[in-house]
Amino acid sequence: MIIFKYLFWIFYRIWFYILVAIPIIIMFPLLIISILKEDWYPMFFRMARIWSRFILIGMGFKCEIDREQTPVRSESYMFIANHTSMIDIMLMLVSVKNPFVFVGKKELAKIPLFGFFYKRTCILVDRSSPKSRKAVFLRAQRRLRSGLSLCIFPEGQVTEEDIDIDEFKDGAFRLAINHQIPIVPLTFADNKKRFSYVFFSGGPGKLRVKMHKFLSTKNLIIEDTRSLNNKAREIILKQLGIFNAK
Repeated sequence: MIIFKYLFWIFYRIWFYILVAIPIIIMFPLLIISILKEDWYPMFFRMARIWSRFILIGMGFKCEIDREQTPVRSESYMFIANHTSMIDIMLMLVSVKNPFVFVGKKELAKIPLFGFFYKRTCILVDRSSPKSRKAVFLRAQRRLRSGLSLCIFPEGQVTEEDIDIDEFKDGAFRLAINHQIPIVPLTFADNKKRFSYVFFSGGPGKLRVKMHKFLSTKNLIIEDTRSLNNKAREIILKQLGIFNAK
C-alpha cells in the first residue's frame, strides 16, 4: 500500500509539470505576440488565467473563492496573499479577474519555459540591490498608469513546512502607499496541504480562498507602512485560524 502512495506522489509531481507545459506549447504563438508590447499585456493575462485554470483542474483541485469585496475592473490594486506553494501563482490568477503584474524574485526567471515569459511580463526584483528596488518602483508606476494592478507575496519566499505564515516584508505596502492604491489581502487555506515543496505529499481536493475587504491607503504616508503591514498580516493569520478550525 505504501509503495502505491509513493508511486502516486511521483506521478502527481511529473503530471504537474506536464500540465504547466501543455498550454504554453499550445498557446506559444499567441503568447509571443502578447508580450511584444506592454499595451498588449491584458491579452497575455487572459491566457495566463486559462493556463492556471487548466493546471488546477488537471491536478484535481476545486477552487472555492469567497469574496467579501469585489475589485472594480477600472481601478488598480495591490493584491497580496500568504505564500505556501508552487500553485500560489496559479490560484492568484484564477482568484483575481483584474489584470495584474506579479512583482517577484528574479530567480524564478531561470525556470525553463515558464521563466521565459516570467521575466518578460513580471517586475523582477533583486532584494540585495538598492538599484533594483528603485527600478521596481519606476516599473510599477508605469504599469499602474496603464491601468494594471500589482501582486506581491509579502513573505518574499515560500514558508517552511512548520510555519503557517512568516513575517511580511514592507515592499508591497510601501508601493501601495506611494501610489495610493488599496491593499487586497487574500488568504490561501489549502495550498500547502495540496501541493507543498515536500515531494512525497499532496493530492487532489479543495483550494479555499478568502478575498478580504480592501485596506485603504488614502492619506497614509510612508511612516504608516509598518502598521499597514501588521494589519494585513493579522487579517490573513486570523483567517488561517478560522480555516484550520473547520
